Amino acid sequence: MTTPVPPIACSRMYNLSPNITGLWDRLFAWISAQSGIGLQVIPHAAPAPLSTLWERPDMGAVFMCGFPFSLLAPEERPIPLAAPISLASWADGQPVYASHIVAARDTAFASSDLATARWGWTVRDSQSGYNAPREFVAALPNGDMVHDTVGPLLNPRGVIDALSSGKIDVGAIDAYAYQLLDMHEPDVIAPLRIVATTKPAPFPLLVAAKGQSPEIVEALRRALLGAHRSDEGRSILASLGLRAFAAPDIAQYDQLPVRARDTNRALGGSW
Repeated sequence: MTTPVPPIACSRMYNLSPNITGLWDRLFAWISAQSGIGLQVIPHAAPAPLSTLWERPDMGAVFMCGFPFSLLAPEERPIPLAAPISLASWADGQPVYASHIVAARDTAFASSDLATARWGWTVRDSQSGYNAPREFVAALPNGDMVHDTVGPLLNPRGVIDALSSGKIDVGAIDAYAYQLLDMHEPDVIAPLRIVATTKPAPFPLLVAAKGQSPEIVEALRRALLGAHRSDEGRSILASLGLRAFAAPDIAQYDQLPVRARDTNRALGGSW
């Protein structure tokens, strides 16, 4: 079936280049065909506020960062559909991701230098670009000494540009975004090197509007969770560095605010 007013599908934070965006369009077109639900991809590029995207009543399959999802009361949350499983080794076959702490390739930064480095961050409600690097810094010896920070840099491209210009010494890039760039736009990350990788966190999940019809939700969820079961589906997923989609473990997302509060206590007034 095709709905009279199509729900929205948007790859959200992973539209890293026209080439990569085209691969997401291919995935959503395939999910639309498999589910029988008409999906319209709606661009929502930075600096457009993501909160307005997540409030749309016609969301069908939209990526949402786990941290803002976790801050909503259960009755206010959009409906979770699925979370990706990356093919990268840091995922270990689970629907998790991490952040790479990166520096310019021609610098001599080592892990021991990170407490005195000038750090860049993306936006304050980002797990990968803000909470993850702060959690990492909080675990460093003298991590509470980090006060020289630059942000908001909005997204991984902003972090890369700030590193290239010397505006920051180190920053965090969503490890899955880094994986996609390594696969499809290696020149973009060629000037960078990975200094460290943060603890894993639950992967940003695909959600539908809380008022979306149960029939649409079930059809989209079934198509996403079954995408890896066909040759064509596996090929499309592999082009995006993905193994499959999994049912989200909401209890893991609910731990993100706890982790953030622990980090706030450890860092005191820094950041």
